[in-house]
Amino acid sequence: MKRYAQASAIKVGVVGYGGAFNMGRHHLNEMAKAGMTPTAVCEIDPERRKVAEQEFPGIKTFANLSEMLKKSDVQLLAVITPHNTHAKLALQCLKAGRHVVVEKPMAVTTAECDAMIAAARRSGVVLSTYHNRHWDGCILEAVKRIGAGAIGEIVRIEAHMGGWGQPRDWWRSSKTISGGILYDWGVHLLEYTLQLIRAEIREVSGFARRGFWAPRTAWKEDTNEDEAFAVVRYASGQWSTLIISHLDSKPKEGWLEITGTEGSYVMEGGTFQLIQHRDGETVITRGANPPSEGWRLYQNIADHLVQGQPLIITPEWARRPIHILDLACRSAAQGRALRAKHP
Repeated sequence: MKRYAQASAIKVGVVGYGGAFNMGRHHLNEMAKAGMTPTAVCEIDPERRKVAEQEFPGIKTFANLSEMLKKSDVQLLAVITPHNTHAKLALQCLKAGRHVVVEKPMAVTTAECDAMIAAARRSGVVLSTYHNRHWDGCILEAVKRIGAGAIGEIVRIEAHMGGWGQPRDWWRSSKTISGGILYDWGVHLLEYTLQLIRAEIREVSGFARRGFWAPRTAWKEDTNEDEAFAVVRYASGQWSTLIISHLDSKPKEGWLEITGTEGSYVMEGGTFQLIQHRDGETVITRGANPPSEGWRLYQNIADHLVQGQPLIITPEWARRPIHILDLACRSAAQGRALRAKHP
């Protein structure tokens, strides 16, 4: 793989400039913060292209990806389009010899992930996924405390998010486009979980309930599940669960509840709760999490391309939560547990 003399020599761009969350601007700013040079934007909406040109004076904009790959010498592209387009667009970039960072989730299916990994290997380029939450303060603190033995050995991890209420009418609520209710926040919660349980995934069981909210939404029959649940069994004997719900009238505390042999740890965005046992007494410690360090993702990619530093969010790492989500959806449809398949 080609090495660059310095980060500023890496010309970067985005595929999809985004609207609601200004994701195109965010990615380009994060790349620039890591020392790389914003060069190109691909966006089908002419109004968003104008915004990009205003926010990044001198940047080149393109209406389609084929034109960008033909006319621009951009070297690293972030794909920030809807979930079901990630694989197709990333494959086009990879086959053209460009480095790629795909917004999370990496893709919708395991097969798409495997195709992307194979294409990156053939072209000798970098493939990663924008798991910037790998460096969220909440998981940094959890990994530090649990790694130091605060709750003994991890037995299980329960990840949960949601409440009772109709889903928003946007593309993330479409099963076809998003992959389903588990894919949006669920991929974050799984990535947290997999930082704490490093063992090989053995088996996944999925459960889903559909049809309550669908008649009231714009997507109708293509609306995401009302609730979905996954159980993951690991080679270590540990297990984890994930539930995302629009039916839960009594949501659980926190985002992750990690149960160990000697205590429990409840993790959410801003705070943590540590429950331990000392001399026959139950001791509860509450605290604030440190600031998040999501900027480390693009810094690591720049360091990898310039200095050869190890890539932290490898495509194989990003494939793991997608494989769980894919198996969970198929398991729910088939009504049986499915064995994991490793590359």
